Amino acid sequence: MSITLTDQDKLTLRIAAWGAVSLMSAAGAAGSAHKVATEGSIALTSATGVVGHVLTKAPKGVKYGKSVAELADQVLPALTASVSLLKRQDPAEADNFRSTVIVALEAAAGTHRGTPSPTLAEMTRKITGALDAA
Repeated sequence: MSITLTDQDKLTLRIAAWGAVSLMSAAGAAGSAHKVATEGSIALTSATGVVGHVLTKAPKGVKYGKSVAELADQVLPALTASVSLLKRQDPAEADNFRSTVIVALEAAAGTHRGTPSPTLAEMTRKITGALDAA
């Protein structure tokens, strides 16, 4: 199946995926926000398929806001919208996007020894919920 993404669609996917890593970084700030962001970013840039081509770079010029709440207000709906738009065109790419973001979450949460902190676990739950809402 052929998939056609507009520039706006690509921006939505980038805001969703890279924003999810930013949310995890904010939630992991008590440990090492830099390590959380690095591990999540590596996972995103390791994606394959159409999703991999889109996520090779972070979105430019996006204002995420001054708080985690403002960031979440943009990112969580973008996650749902991304899965929805991909499902309409190619369900396999929607699954690819979802699994790519989940791997990024797991990589980001894995930077802490043992189980993730309650804050990281809750942020993972919110992001996964947004992915599954589509």
